[in-house]
Amino acid sequence: MPTSRYWFPAKRYGWGWGLPSAWQGWLVLGMFFALIATAGVFIPAREHSFVFIATALLLSGVLVAICAVKGEPPRWRWGKE
Repeated sequence: MPTSRYWFPAKRYGWGWGLPSAWQGWLVLGMFFALIATAGVFIPAREHSFVFIATALLLSGVLVAICAVKGEPPRWRWGKE
C-alpha cells in the first residue's frame, strides 16, 4: 500500500482540505485544538475578547499555512475524481 506524501488530502467536494491522512497531520490538528483550548483558559474571552480573537486567528493562520505546505494542492472539486 503506497503512503501519500500529503498530511492533509483535498476535500472531495468544494475547496480546501479534509481530515488528516497521516499521523503528523493528526498531531498538528490536535495541537491546534489544544492551543485554542489553552487560549480559552488563559485568555478569558469576556474580559480580553480582542486578544482571544487575535490569538485564534493567528493559530488558524498557522494551521492553514501548514495545510498549504503539507497538504494536497487545493482547487475546487465536484466529487467526480
